Amino acid sequence: MNIELLWFQGCPNHEQAEVMLRDALAVRGLNVPIQRIDVEDEETGNALVFPGSPTIRIDGRDVEPEWEPCEDCTPRCRLYMTSEGLRGVPAREWIERALDVALAD
Repeated sequence: MNIELLWFQGCPNHEQAEVMLRDALAVRGLNVPIQRIDVEDEETGNALVFPGSPTIRIDGRDVEPEWEPCEDCTPRCRLYMTSEGLRGVPAREWIERALDVALAD
């Protein structure tokens, strides 16, 4: 399983997202390394198709179910429309679902 956490220095939400991700891994008894990728500039953002910080990808798939690739991939904070409203981190159930799909593959 390949897990990526894409983030940038100007956004504080990546820390909360990482805690949530690590907890979801621990609940499943998984000791999988998280590749932290600091997206420092627009060139890197475009190369990685970076929709904003934090972005979690599991086996190359964004955890947000309806995610569409961005056209403007400049480093910025990412907002998620969750069942609880607009949030700066993905819904935990999205992370859990993405982990379960990766485990089933």
